[in-house]
Amino acid sequence: MAIFKLSIANMKKAKSATISLFIMILIAAMLLNMGLTLMSKMSHFYENKTMQLDEAHLSIAMNKDSFEPSYEDFFRAYPGVEKTKTEQIILLPMVTIRYKKTDFSTSAAILNADLSRTIAPLRLIEESRSELGKRIYLPYGLKIDGDYRLGDHFSLTYQNKTYGYRVAGFFESTLMGSTRLGMLKFYLPGEDYSELFRELGSSASGVLMSATFKNSEHSSEMLRDYHENFSYSNHSKDAGFWSGDIKMAKDSTVTVDTIAMILVAFAVVLVLVSVIVIDFQISNSIADGMVNIGVLKALGYTGRQIISSMVFQFMLVSFAGSIAGIIASYIAMPAFYDVFSNLNKLLWPGGSHPGTDLASVLIVSLLVLIVALLSSIRIRRLHPIAALRRGIATHSFKRNWFPMDKARGGLQFVLGCKNLVHNLKLNIMTAGIIASITFASVFSVVLYYNMAQDKTDFFLMIGTETPDIGIQVAAGKDSGALLRELEQMEGVEKAIIQDTLATMIDGQMVTAEFSDDFKKLNTNKIFKGSYPEFDNEIAISGRLARRLDKDVGDMISMGTGKDTHDYLITGLSQEIHSDSAGVSLTQDGAKRLIPGHKGMSINVYLDDSGETDMVSMIEDKYGNMVQAITNVKESLKSQSADLTSAIFSLMASILVITFLILFLILYLAVSTIIRKRKRELGVFRAIGYTTFQLRTQIALGFMPVVILSVVLGGVLGSRYFNSVLKLVLFDSGAANMKLIVNLPLVIILCTAVILVSYVVSMLVSRRIKQITPYGLITD
Repeated sequence: MAIFKLSIANMKKAKSATISLFIMILIAAMLLNMGLTLMSKMSHFYENKTMQLDEAHLSIAMNKDSFEPSYEDFFRAYPGVEKTKTEQIILLPMVTIRYKKTDFSTSAAILNADLSRTIAPLRLIEESRSELGKRIYLPYGLKIDGDYRLGDHFSLTYQNKTYGYRVAGFFESTLMGSTRLGMLKFYLPGEDYSELFRELGSSASGVLMSATFKNSEHSSEMLRDYHENFSYSNHSKDAGFWSGDIKMAKDSTVTVDTIAMILVAFAVVLVLVSVIVIDFQISNSIADGMVNIGVLKALGYTGRQIISSMVFQFMLVSFAGSIAGIIASYIAMPAFYDVFSNLNKLLWPGGSHPGTDLASVLIVSLLVLIVALLSSIRIRRLHPIAALRRGIATHSFKRNWFPMDKARGGLQFVLGCKNLVHNLKLNIMTAGIIASITFASVFSVVLYYNMAQDKTDFFLMIGTETPDIGIQVAAGKDSGALLRELEQMEGVEKAIIQDTLATMIDGQMVTAEFSDDFKKLNTNKIFKGSYPEFDNEIAISGRLARRLDKDVGDMISMGTGKDTHDYLITGLSQEIHSDSAGVSLTQDGAKRLIPGHKGMSINVYLDDSGETDMVSMIEDKYGNMVQAITNVKESLKSQSADLTSAIFSLMASILVITFLILFLILYLAVSTIIRKRKRELGVFRAIGYTTFQLRTQIALGFMPVVILSVVLGGVLGSRYFNSVLKLVLFDSGAANMKLIVNLPLVIILCTAVILVSYVVSMLVSRRIKQITPYGLITD
């Protein structure tokens, strides 16, 4: 009880410091809990969502003419498979839809909504009661990205013919619910399905094979074994072929993982800031309350009791702040749920998460306990008589760096410099904290700039090529002849073939890109070595190279089935999350794997990238040779909108918290100085100094610290931004970061932090007005 009373008395004595610490711990616990929750949920998000929806862990779609009964037998007999399903569908290898206010081409699987299924049954999250007109059920991703609503008109354009429907509902799908895996699934009511099937004919008849597993990790193994056993069943032989598994879906969520890691990292910074503040507060409490400590020891309190009271004081604040932070995280999380739903194209699971709640409270409380014990341990060595005398050292023998009779500069400046040196420990604490939060702010602003303003280096980072127009050549047409025609068109700067094919390397599936001329690419992904030039050369991703323990100059075996061919590694490329991608071949190199194979995707680069009529010109002139044509620049712009929104939310959160922490730290520091110098400030006022002069003196005393720490944080943030981001994304495949650090933007941010710091210092120091000579006499 005595310890409790002492702790409460200490908190009442330092109310402002206690409130500031409470808010900092609240913010730290909130961000830490949010980050840990996101990371823990993302680790099993797709597995849990697949179980919730009874979705497939693995799906393969192909044209009905390519299907063989042995494929279905392979699915049923594969070890670890729980359920399989093979059904007839309408398969459209390339269909155009309106997506994010632009025309977007993708593969589409259309299923009969009236059929019952044990795997991936139709479960609507929204449904229209109206039965007017032809109806269609869309994946949830088109609701949030395509801005479709119930009753809206939706059209599918296939082989230059458009089919219109009314949106009757939305559903979730882990494998075929977003454009990331290259296939979208739609449902049509039985009558509408049959009508479309009859109209399209047998050429659009497809087969969808699905499987679920006891252990979802086996899905990628089965897909690998499928391609190894049936090497002729792939996209190069069947334009409608598509395959996807849960691992591919998980690998496409790098953005969510990155945001979660940044939140956790920023939370750790705030926890460390809180720990530094606690160490300072305890040291300050011992210095200011030395006489009280001496009195307590003289009255019989032991050093352990006094230490316990201080530790209990901060543990009480820490525990209360952590609990409040957990509650705040539940309030803030729904906003992030919307962001992550937009990124994943799936509803984000809400609900409680007691495991991460408890972990967050324990982490924060444990750190506070350790620091509080270490900082207050010296109380035990303090003798009562020494404490009553305010310590043994009654004189200061420190050097006077700014003597009033010799120092250059105005009176206010010299006094500010003397205060700077006198409060060295306080200034070091303030500098460290401001430098840390400035670094975090610079990191978030630069990240947002590269993902929202100038995306050139961002696309280079993730390994995305950026042509102006993408063309999918119609089956049976000569892509080489079309390429030569396009190169001669007025307004076309260059055109190349860039396509992909499924291959096997060291027992794992790898999607290889191939091109007729890598030198014409806008995006050079190679960070070591060079692109291949001959048919026996290959470039592989750095992540794949680490996994296979390969480097430039080594040989690697690759095939499309059990037959393999050897290639010389000429370069290493960077591709984020390149588990199943990251191999580059020449067109002749691809023909070694599949003799006679031709690329059917053409990239077109225009002299004027803003030219909007070129798409229609190509369609009018070569419509019979083109299966689908896409305005790639507009498509990339619309598809990156969700990412931009997520990074903006992250940046805004970090900046708001940065300025809040800045206010709290300066409030604590200025209040401490005013309390320590109360008698001195009263004397200054008695001899004629105005309140404004004294406030200016204190603010100027902080400015060198603020400016130095902001410059340090800004320089470190600018210098090591790419290094830190590479560290964060290293496991995702990052190897060579060259994102733009916009120096004018960094300078504006740093200037804003300095100006805000000065304004806050001036505002907080208004308390000097309450100090009067009369008050000092009567105290």
